[in-house]
Amino acid sequence: MPENSSAPQHRIAIVTGAGSGIGQAAALALLNAGWRVAFAGRRLETLQAAIAASEDPQGDIAERALAVPTDVADPASVQALFDTVVARFGRVDLLFNNAGISASGFALEDLPIERWKQVVDTNLNGVFYGIQQAFRVMKAQSPQGGRIINNGSISAYAPRPQSIAYTATKHAVTGLTKTAALDGRRYDIAVGQIDIGNAATDMTERMAAGVPQADGSMKVEARMDVKHVADAVVHMASLPLDANVLFMTVMATKMPYVGRG
Repeated sequence: MPENSSAPQHRIAIVTGAGSGIGQAAALALLNAGWRVAFAGRRLETLQAAIAASEDPQGDIAERALAVPTDVADPASVQALFDTVVARFGRVDLLFNNAGISASGFALEDLPIERWKQVVDTNLNGVFYGIQQAFRVMKAQSPQGGRIINNGSISAYAPRPQSIAYTATKHAVTGLTKTAALDGRRYDIAVGQIDIGNAATDMTERMAAGVPQADGSMKVEARMDVKHVADAVVHMASLPLDANVLFMTVMATKMPYVGRG
């Protein structure tokens, strides 16, 4: 394995939730930019299909892409993911902590406790497990260091109606980002967060028909091409380790967020 360099082909990324949506778009964008990318997610066949969607400009897809079935809510599974990637590629230069689930549509008092725990396990604990394993690997490798990008969401700042589990975990991700950014300084580990609003994926299909608003109404919301999110992740990832985007908000311009709507 060659020494790490600024060239993308010498850099290794892990993307969680890479089988669909934002994770797939970001993983493919990194792969198509020349990175070696581990696609992590629950189902092997979904990950393999995501890899097959690559434009593969360099003709070496089998060498640079790796599908690793992973349950981010299981710390042993997350450790196995990192061990697999290091065994295959020699190091980890980027973790995009993207995997997440929602529990919308429940009145607060009716939210099943098991569903609350599932959201916390995936959106909060899963992000922590990823950060912890990334620190373990990035501190030990030579050259030392790397980058972690956490998917925060607009919900890290402002809730939607009936979204207490998702919103609470995304607020908590901000705390993880800030603390890990501080703790990572001495090891050249740069930690940042991308907060995404209404990227056009399967998860936001319902917005085209109308979703509940804070005033009790139902409104169609603007969405943006998920490619813009993927491009932003690639930009954050491409910076040298002495520069960091601590927080970036990428959102559909006309979605309700700024001001009062």
